[in-house]
Amino acid sequence: MFNLGKIGIVGGGSWATANAKIILEKKQPINWFIHEEDVVEHLKEFGNNPKYLSDVEFDPSLLHLTSDINQLVAESDTVMFIIPSAYLKFALEGLTVSLKDKTVVTAIKGIVPDDNLLVGEFIHEKYEVPYESIGMISGPCHAEEVALERLSYLTIAFIQEEKAKALCEIYNNHYIKTNLSDDILGTEYAAVLKNIYALASGICNGLGYGDNFQAVLISNAIREMKRFTDTVYPIARDIKDSAYLGDLLVTAYSQFSRNRYFGTMVGKGYSVKYIMSEMNMVAEGYFASKGIWEINKKHKVSMPIADSIYRILYEKQSPRRVINELTTKLT
Repeated sequence: MFNLGKIGIVGGGSWATANAKIILEKKQPINWFIHEEDVVEHLKEFGNNPKYLSDVEFDPSLLHLTSDINQLVAESDTVMFIIPSAYLKFALEGLTVSLKDKTVVTAIKGIVPDDNLLVGEFIHEKYEVPYESIGMISGPCHAEEVALERLSYLTIAFIQEEKAKALCEIYNNHYIKTNLSDDILGTEYAAVLKNIYALASGICNGLGYGDNFQAVLISNAIREMKRFTDTVYPIARDIKDSAYLGDLLVTAYSQFSRNRYFGTMVGKGYSVKYIMSEMNMVAEGYFASKGIWEINKKHKVSMPIADSIYRILYEKQSPRRVINELTTKLT
């Protein structure tokens, strides 16, 4: 079996913390880059992340913590990026150590701002990492349920199956089960799109639409996702698989979904600026909405739901009026 070697995690948020917890179930030491030096020092001393999932306790002897991105990359064979896409370039701006010969795994569910690239595409183009060395982790899975050790399923996608199997071996435990996929770009696009559709679900909730309409909205959303992924990355896939439909459902409906919460606040009339200041975490769907809108200028896929969210968030059109128009386009 392929050996992933020493694993390094880039990111200090809830999802990075949850992934660290999963990997350490096998008592496998990890390198862990967290930008905030005070968080690094707290983890070293007390064995928990003071800002996210603080009830999760780690064995400090299994953690090699650093706030130096070059040290993290130099000392890791497999580098996992688990930070909001909006912060990825900031985290990498001082990187001088090559990623070219590393195995890179992204668990980021967003578009790299300005570049309008998936994280996998960005790593491939900017750091010359071949697609064969890039993997993707997708849900359906919320960090909060990982912390509670509730049974969850993850999809691990690599072009090379032996690499996917190696990561599955590390991730499988009594509360995590894994599925294999070779759809590295399709699963990544689906992970981006489901956040936009969760925003839509939240906006409709905030406006007072009920469960009947939500069911229609999400059934249309999965068809919209299929049209887009089949256009931008046309390989064989079953859109009903957990990585696509399952991840969409949990993000659109879960109490833990930050994108649904963000959307609900928008639907209730709060400004984006206020919501961002009030939230302690990033709602990827906000940034993804603009990225997908820009990407779709080229492909011209029919995406009435995603287009509606872009109009609400970036053109500052009335949520009630835009969603009312959207209702005439759904079936």
